[in-house]
Amino acid sequence: MNDDWIYNYYNYYTEIEEHFQKARGTSLFRLSPLDWALIETWKESGVPLEAVLRGVDAAFEKWRGRRSKVQMVNSLAFCAQAVLTEAQRVAGTPAPVRPSDSPAPFPLDDLREFLVRNAAAVRRAGAPYEEIATALERLANDAETQYQDLEELDRRLTVIEEKMIAAARNRQSEEQLLETRRQLTAQLRPYRSKMTAEHLALLEKQYLERNLLENEKLPRLSLFYLR
Repeated sequence: MNDDWIYNYYNYYTEIEEHFQKARGTSLFRLSPLDWALIETWKESGVPLEAVLRGVDAAFEKWRGRRSKVQMVNSLAFCAQAVLTEAQRVAGTPAPVRPSDSPAPFPLDDLREFLVRNAAAVRRAGAPYEEIATALERLANDAETQYQDLEELDRRLTVIEEKMIAAARNRQSEEQLLETRRQLTAQLRPYRSKMTAEHLALLEKQYLERNLLENEKLPRLSLFYLR
């Protein structure tokens, strides 16, 4: 098991959410679907957690330095440009080495319950997803073995999720897909200048997939969501 990988992977979401709330000064603030999709793009792009946290701090420091604060910061996307700047700054810096005996961030029973719960949710979604549900049930029954290599398990879950997303997309009407894109365009408009074209494309993909699964009442399968 790659201890550095699993430690950072498991804490990425939680630490970013809590750090943004602290920087904003409102612990009850909840991230939007666009915000969660943005975190996914940083994770998928290999942006270090340290760079994200520094970027959030830098963005809020700049905001607080403004003479006129017409609006509160209501989206993590406000910090996107600062996060990318910090990512470039820390590129090449060796990641801190964690002890080789670092424990997994969750017990075996939590992993088994996560797989069982997701399998049940997928099966409730109906016939188009029976094959996906069966695959998850097999993994749940073999959870003890899967626990020995969580990185490999997550790769397998990613493949299964991609198949599930493809099946869900086929069930959406053209109008439904179009309306989701309209919503995405409206939410992204204030932040497009803060992101690269590559980053925007990845963010759009993550947002559309999250929205699609929510509409079909399907769970995210990655261990990233075992929190």
